[in-house]
Amino acid sequence: MKLLKSILAAVVVSASFSSLANAELRLGLDSANYEPFYSRSANGEWAGWEIEIGDALCAAMQEDCVWVPIAWDGIIPALTAKKIDLIFGSMSITDERKKTINFSNKYYNTPAALIAPKGMSISSIDDLKGKKVGVQVSSTHSNYAEKYLSDGTDIKIYQDFNEHNQDLFAGRVDAVVADSLALAPFLESAEGACCEIKMELNDEEVFGIGVGAGIRKEDTDLLDRVNAAIVKIREDGTYDEIAKKYFNFDIYGG
Repeated sequence: MKLLKSILAAVVVSASFSSLANAELRLGLDSANYEPFYSRSANGEWAGWEIEIGDALCAAMQEDCVWVPIAWDGIIPALTAKKIDLIFGSMSITDERKKTINFSNKYYNTPAALIAPKGMSISSIDDLKGKKVGVQVSSTHSNYAEKYLSDGTDIKIYQDFNEHNQDLFAGRVDAVVADSLALAPFLESAEGACCEIKMELNDEEVFGIGVGAGIRKEDTDLLDRVNAAIVKIREDGTYDEIAKKYFNFDIYGG
């Protein structure tokens, strides 16, 4: 009987290790498309620069990964509740977020921008008083609007990044604050021809030092492995090889 119990215990332990070895690393990102970083096709396949970079990092870590879409305002709670293993969806590294989660080293950095109709004269953010400005919920861009535009400006919060672009085209908002690169596909579209970048916005306290992978505080080993993988793909040329398919500039930033 003792021998049988020992054998059963060994089987259970072996199965547990096998399960862990075969577990997929769950990468969380916004459920709404965020081109050119990521977008989901009709058949459910994810594509984009950030998808390729994430897959490259998983390969460097020798991990099987799966992409898990989550509404943006619930993505940090999903991480802390262990519904995903890390956030890999253009999340800026900020001191406020670091109170709750850890971040990897940055893997890109692009400036925020204010866009508005071409015929609108805007030389400073003071010109937005009395205007409606769209921003995405739980973003550094909404934080910027709250910090600089709350006095005399009507700030409209959107769940979906693409929704405020559509409302700008439709005239339901007068301007939008968002990532300059993420705005590019809209500005290059027929609808986006209405508008242009009026100014780039800079505030390191609000926007942080770049974009990193969000990781639970206790997952220090995963943090180290992600940082090592970022170094690896930058040093072996994988990062630049992927980036040049999408951009004609250094997206990593200074």
